[in-house]
Amino acid sequence: MEKKIGFIGLGEMGKWMSLNLLKAGYEVIVSDVIPDAVKFLTGQGAGSAGTPSEMADKVDWLFLSLPNTEIVEEVVFGSQGIIESGKPGLVVIDLSTISYLPTLEISRKLKEKGISFADAPVSGMGERAKEGTLTIMFGGEPAVFEALKPALDVIGNKIIHMGDVGSGQLTKLINQLLFNISCAGVAEVLPMAAKLGLDPEKVTQVVTTGTGRSFAAEFFVPLALENRFDEGYPIKHAYKDMISAAEISARQKIPLPVVQATTNTFQMALASGFGDQSKGSLIKVFEKILGVEFRKKGDA
Repeated sequence: MEKKIGFIGLGEMGKWMSLNLLKAGYEVIVSDVIPDAVKFLTGQGAGSAGTPSEMADKVDWLFLSLPNTEIVEEVVFGSQGIIESGKPGLVVIDLSTISYLPTLEISRKLKEKGISFADAPVSGMGERAKEGTLTIMFGGEPAVFEALKPALDVIGNKIIHMGDVGSGQLTKLINQLLFNISCAGVAEVLPMAAKLGLDPEKVTQVVTTGTGRSFAAEFFVPLALENRFDEGYPIKHAYKDMISAAEISARQKIPLPVVQATTNTFQMALASGFGDQSKGSLIKVFEKILGVEFRKKGDA
């Protein structure tokens, strides 16, 4: 395959996506601030680059899988960033989940340099990244999408061209807000069940199979029964979705009362010191208020 791929960001998602591209036969050059992450990929046959600028000079397509908007902006525009050496014709594909308005600005500035930009946030956790079965929401020019489609097919099994640049991030935000609302709803209601004397294990059987079920319930509630809040994205990172929603709501004058209530739950969890734990730990906010725990008998 003639296209040389760069991949910056080798966390729980990025390491598997880059490895799958490597296994598919692409020449892949990787970079990460954590040396062990780079070592894992170079041990599988990948090349490595020290800085984003160095990598941008070597590749045709440059994928990013980074934690937040600020880090993406630093990698693109900071000292030794992509923009320093990226040549016209380079395509930068952001697989990260970042804010919508900065995405548009990143695209605008890169376009001035002749560099194409696409936002392609992914949905699915680490296991799906490993399996290559992620959902990818692509925002960018149709010609860029068609050129990248074979590579995207390697890391996902549902790739949807949502429209122009930014539409991928908007779609991901919509999906994440619905998920976060579900997480907050589970967190608020289940402690009430425990407070009123219902058996948490039996309640779990109902809310993971009945009409009240959701992915949030199916994933987090069984873990809560086991007092486990270490699986899934940390609240302190997931909070960026709530910030993005608030910004869009204010600028576009779009009322989002349920989203705002969910934001309050996230803020209470962060203020309570649960930021490093998964969204499942939102339940602890209301457990503390009610003086109960939603756990297996003997674990509470």
